[in-house]
Amino acid sequence: MMAENTIAAIATAPGEAGIGIVRLSGEKSIHILDKIFKPTKKNSIRDYEPRRITHGKIIDPDTQKIVDEVLVTYMKGPYTYTAEDVVEINCHGGMVPVKNILDLVLRQGAFMAERGEFTKRAFLNGRIDLSQAEAVMDIIKAKTSTGFDVALNQLEGSLSNEVKAIRHDLLEVLAHITVNIDFPDDDIEELTYDKLEQDSIKILEKIDKLLDTAHTGKILKEGLNTVIIGKPNVGKSSLMNALLKESRAIVTDVPGTTRDIIEEIISVKGIPLRITDTAGIRETEDVVEKIGVERSKESFNKADLVIFILNASETLSIEDKEIMDKLQHKETIVLMNKTDLPNVIDLDELKELLPGKSIIPISVKENKGLDLLEDKIVNMVYEGKVQRHEDSLVTNARHKRALEVGKTSMEEGIEAIRSGLALDFVEVDIKNCWESLGEITGDTTSEDMLDRIFSSFCIGK
Repeated sequence: MMAENTIAAIATAPGEAGIGIVRLSGEKSIHILDKIFKPTKKNSIRDYEPRRITHGKIIDPDTQKIVDEVLVTYMKGPYTYTAEDVVEINCHGGMVPVKNILDLVLRQGAFMAERGEFTKRAFLNGRIDLSQAEAVMDIIKAKTSTGFDVALNQLEGSLSNEVKAIRHDLLEVLAHITVNIDFPDDDIEELTYDKLEQDSIKILEKIDKLLDTAHTGKILKEGLNTVIIGKPNVGKSSLMNALLKESRAIVTDVPGTTRDIIEEIISVKGIPLRITDTAGIRETEDVVEKIGVERSKESFNKADLVIFILNASETLSIEDKEIMDKLQHKETIVLMNKTDLPNVIDLDELKELLPGKSIIPISVKENKGLDLLEDKIVNMVYEGKVQRHEDSLVTNARHKRALEVGKTSMEEGIEAIRSGLALDFVEVDIKNCWESLGEITGDTTSEDMLDRIFSSFCIGK
């Protein structure tokens, strides 16, 4: 379906830059461009073949004033991003040139694009499905090369293809059920409950396999919420700086230097960490430090991963043990820092107080042990359930919910089969699963849902 209105928007980020781009999409794109663009060598943009970059000037037809010197590309649909006629005007960067050209384009009959409307048109015109459309924003927001690769694979259709394959299997099961319900007395192959159960279990296993990737996918997309905790002066800020490879946090020998939380995003072997350096947790009468300690506790409660630092050159203190009491049900990596000094910490006592937790000796000062920390983080994220070479990862909470609903429907369908219920009841569960998975690709998604999804996009994309 081609939209009637031609839309326009600024496609580049605001601010000073080498170039700025104004994008148009719709059947009147070339007509609008022809009214405001004067090519350097020919009379009209229509004198050039599509998909050529053409030099010229944007001119206000009312005043004949030159607006800017530009490079223009006209691309004829359906082989474009939106599957419609598309024009991109490359002008000088900066707020004034792009705004002036956009205003001029709108005065010639274009409509201001809504958020994500270019990508929405690509979806509505059948060039991409809904999960691929959502991958566009994931690419833009990717924080690491691994997250980018996952989003790019989704844009290429890796997730779509797996979901479509599962829906095809569901459709075949539904077809057999329908035939057996509608034509019970005809000479057709009877669908046995054993065969129906086997086929349904295979489909459920495929759904489970995708759901197993959701934890890793969410981390690669949004980042692992990580907090560094410990008592004052154990090396939290030094570790933060070492991971960032820059002096972001103040480091001194004075306990209590960090009085507020410091948040940064770093990449650990392709895994984004939303890492927080906290104020040292201890009893204090200092009003400002006390606020910092409370914020540290809040960050700890919200963390996906806790990095707990101890001073290996000191015995365990009451403050250390109070922190340990709170770590029992948290994903935790324990670091024994300052191993460049004589070690007096009781390792056996530490293992007894924190059973099952990973304990890594490090020296931030001498840059020792940080590679072991990074390897441990990678192993904890992937958990052996999904490997880094997997093409399809579920990174979107909406996709995860649809798979979970589909899984529940399949489980109910299998239970109905095992209970010997009539095929009509089984058919309802199988169809519900088919419809739930269709929400991922957009085949069964409501207009309201589409509006909510694309409203999260930036204008011009």
